[in-house]
Formats: sequence, C-alpha cells, structure tokens
Amino acid sequence: MGYFRILAAIPGFFLSSFFLMLLWDAIAVRMGVGADIDYVTAMLINITLWIAVAPLAAVGRKKICS
Repeated sequence: MGYFRILAAIPGFFLSSFFLMLLWDAIAVRMGVGADIDYVTAMLINITLWIAVAPLAAVGRKKICS
C-alpha cells in the first residue's frame, strides 16, 4: 500500500514545484530576496521542504496503542 502512496504523491510534487515557481515573486519580496528562480530550482526547494516535513507528518499519523 505504501508504494502506491508514493506514486500518488509524484504529480503533487511537480504541481507544487510549478506553483512555487509561479508564486516566487510574491514570496521573495517578503523574504527580501530579489532573484527569480527557474523550475529546477523550485523543484530543489520543494524537495527540501518535503524532506523536512515528511517525518513530522509520519509521526503525526502514528496511532497510540493503549
């Protein structure tokens, strides 16, 4: 079952990278960064965020056995 969840997440990764690239100008102004990013850089930022958040999401889903 876990394998299919990974396959289902692949389109979400590419879409979220695309949205990050499109919205980067609004984000960069608030962060004080002036550089534009391309799609590959958006993918690198996105995978870094996913690697950081995935363990937190996995821990939050654990069931407590009593």
